[in-house]
Amino acid sequence: MDNLNRREFLTLMAGSTVVGTMPFDVDDSALTRRGSASEHPNILFLLTDNQGWNKMGCAGNPIIHTPNMDKLAEDGVRFSNAFATTPICAASRASILTGMYERKHQFTFITPPMRTQFTDISYPALLRTAGYRTGFIGKFGIESHGKLLVEDEQVTLKKMFDHFDNYEHWGLFEGSPNGYFVEQPDGTQKHLTDITGEKAVNFLRECKPAQPFCLSISFNAPHAQDNDPRQYIWPESVNHLYQDVTIPEPENSEPAFFEAQPEFLKTSLNRERWYLRFDTPEKFQRSMKGLYRMVSGVDVVIGKILDEIERLGMAKNTIIIFTSDHGMFFGERGFSDCWLMHEESIRTPLIVFDPRADKRVQGITPEQMALNVDIAPTILELAGLKVPQEMQGHSLVPLLNGGNPEWRTDFLCEHLFEHPKIPKSEGVRTQRWKYIRYFEQQPVYEELYDLENEPHEARNLVGNPGYAGELERLRKRCNQLIQNAKE
Repeated sequence: MDNLNRREFLTLMAGSTVVGTMPFDVDDSALTRRGSASEHPNILFLLTDNQGWNKMGCAGNPIIHTPNMDKLAEDGVRFSNAFATTPICAASRASILTGMYERKHQFTFITPPMRTQFTDISYPALLRTAGYRTGFIGKFGIESHGKLLVEDEQVTLKKMFDHFDNYEHWGLFEGSPNGYFVEQPDGTQKHLTDITGEKAVNFLRECKPAQPFCLSISFNAPHAQDNDPRQYIWPESVNHLYQDVTIPEPENSEPAFFEAQPEFLKTSLNRERWYLRFDTPEKFQRSMKGLYRMVSGVDVVIGKILDEIERLGMAKNTIIIFTSDHGMFFGERGFSDCWLMHEESIRTPLIVFDPRADKRVQGITPEQMALNVDIAPTILELAGLKVPQEMQGHSLVPLLNGGNPEWRTDFLCEHLFEHPKIPKSEGVRTQRWKYIRYFEQQPVYEELYDLENEPHEARNLVGNPGYAGELERLRKRCNQLIQNAKE
């Protein structure tokens, strides 16, 4: 689970639900009504957990080994400025499904379940209605009070997915007999990432040539296993990687930087998780190499899935979208995990590969801001469907085509989860500026950063009279964006 160990999770949520594979019937009549399936591409949506935007070779990381992700970027479009509007698992995944901000869908951990007015217009529900075979495999991450989505979860899930295989709670919590290595019926153990890949391959083999599919695959990796002292647990197939390298120390990780932060951040869960992973040089190297191996393990499985798509003759008509639910601190600012509005936490990888695209757009890296709320409208437009007006994100298709349309120049960041050790915050990220406010602190605590001159957000400009005008402008803009997100 993102964010909480088992004890914390059970205290807040009083249980969890595991839903296995649901072989829902396909509505073939819907496909007949809308026309030939050959007019609509297959869509493979790949989601990792906590990966961070620069944990790929194609993003400029000189150490990590991600040849399949890099190949997708080389042949597709990689967004160099992609972000999660809410850096926490449950809310971000709800935004990915619905194309809406958290203030609109109002869902995160321990809130009431998502309302059907939102799930009914999620991208899988609309695709399934249009005749796509829809599937989900992996960590769903959308639950509350032991319920998935809504009170009648079976009805809601059937609207969204023909095939739903949710195993996010398999051994990821303290007290469970399994961890990332899951015992098989023959007594052997298999890594959860490899299981994810095998289930995806089985789904692909069951697809009918005449019916397009949308398969959403959600890897739990590279999320740490919080109840295990090793934290990062990788497939044995990547044991050989990174043995002779030294991972550089992160930015703003010196003790003096941490000590200069406000007390409510110094005593937050971000700091507690830092002790689990990064509080000694040896632990830092072990954790980071483990993290890199977990990412490389996902990359290996992505390669196997792509090979199967090629073998099945689907490659020329299958669009692949790759991203992560949010970023993460890996020792920066003396922190670990996500939740805060800094770049490490909100910035994500995002690659879209469309085999049908003009070769002139292969390998481009648009600089426009792409958000998690843009995923759903992008999938729908790529599938040839109308994007509902309720969706607040924008389809990225014009950017995928190499266009230069009028585009957003800022966006709202928000984190509204009720937790005594995670302070709520909201803010604005523009092309140059970052404004953050911890609105429940007394007095309200604010931060202002000039990203053009200090991309690592080292110097808080609040209190500097030379930036008072910019601070006031961003305060007002934050209020405006919050109001817009509610509507």
